[in-house]
Amino acid sequence: MTDSAMSGTELDNVLLAVERAAPVDAVEAVTRAIGSSLDADWVSFLVADMSGRALVRLVHLPIGEPAGGRRQDRDVAQLMPFDGGPQEQALRAQQALVEQVGDRFVVRAPVTQRGEAIGLLEIALSAAPGEAIVRRLSLAAHTLAFVVIANRRHTDLFEWGQRTTPFTLAAEIQRRLLPEAFTCEADSFTLSAWLEPAASIGGDTFDYSLARDVLHLSITDAVGHGVDSALTATLCVSGLRNARRRGATLPEQAQAANQAIIGNRPAGSLFATGLLGRLHLATGLLDVVNAGHPMPYLIRGEQVLSVALDVNRPFGVLADKPYRPDRLRLMAGDRLVLITDGMLERGAAALDLPSRLRELARLHPREVVRVLGDLVLEVAGPALPDDACLLVLDWYGGHGDTRTTTAGADTRRASRSAADRSRTWPVEAGTGRASQSGHLGPENLGSTY
Repeated sequence: MTDSAMSGTELDNVLLAVERAAPVDAVEAVTRAIGSSLDADWVSFLVADMSGRALVRLVHLPIGEPAGGRRQDRDVAQLMPFDGGPQEQALRAQQALVEQVGDRFVVRAPVTQRGEAIGLLEIALSAAPGEAIVRRLSLAAHTLAFVVIANRRHTDLFEWGQRTTPFTLAAEIQRRLLPEAFTCEADSFTLSAWLEPAASIGGDTFDYSLARDVLHLSITDAVGHGVDSALTATLCVSGLRNARRRGATLPEQAQAANQAIIGNRPAGSLFATGLLGRLHLATGLLDVVNAGHPMPYLIRGEQVLSVALDVNRPFGVLADKPYRPDRLRLMAGDRLVLITDGMLERGAAALDLPSRLRELARLHPREVVRVLGDLVLEVAGPALPDDACLLVLDWYGGHGDTRTTTAGADTRRASRSAADRSRTWPVEAGTGRASQSGHLGPENLGSTY
């Protein structure tokens, strides 16, 4: 069922409360209005921690002293690690859950926008809520997602709350290179990405941008560690974005990143590898440029194969040599996984990534990247020697305006059905080749560009 709109009066009241409040008070203003309308005992907002393994309750105490947690002025951030309890369950399942606690009923509703799990709205009621109340709270939580997104541009409060460990300068630079949302759902695709930073930042990044009929995506890895690596990554990502926003072709975007590093590189002879993609959403045709980067994986049916792409030089090497793209045809139900070498090398080599990808095939991409992030830390951590980055893209076909949601999340695709995974090789004629060596070779576009 598609979400129905809030009533005009309710929406007007929410917008008025937000606009009257300072950015740091906007969430509190909305939760106060929600609590008052339902005569709640208390209302609370929990923001997702940057580690992806905890929630952080943000509390403002106008009087008195905080009773634990990190403190900034009179704001308190109380860390609540995931423990398999109802908070984690509600966030992971993207569904509102009701729990009786003593003589109160606590409703926990995900604060979500386009599949991006921003946090959780908690509200305690004296009477058991009916279905209509739970749905109303789910819609309120969805509205709260937009309030957080709009107001975090004006304050560090939410970012401060999410940071449960201090950032180095290199980490600060790297963080600014990532998109604001790590997950994006649309009717034809779902994308989710994750970065597990090394103890000394290794320069990994991912990026995406959705146009009307095209999805742009990339994953890059600047060599080295620390600030030099982060600065090289800055040149690379900025070159790609600048060219993309000018309407450049995929090879032109690659060349722009190459020139950005060559013309402005910091001390030393640093470079970056990368994989750039442009997915035509109506057809599933994926144009790809591989700049010296690890091959992606394609999951189709029960098969997990490495895609054998032509390899171009890395960014920051040889100024004038052109970049040549490949083309891969996705089929509805396909999953594409982009990685950096931190998912493959040293201790991470023990992960057996193809087997894990097969085991996780029915999970939402948001959960896949979280699980794989945990597994990398388990086999190669707790302090990684190199960044580990991955991007998971599911393509469903059917590009248009048919997406249906529940409070900001497409729960139909939270668990991929067996039918979506029933296809087997060989690949559709003319779209590549499935080799006995376990690789899929794309159609080479040559001079198409």
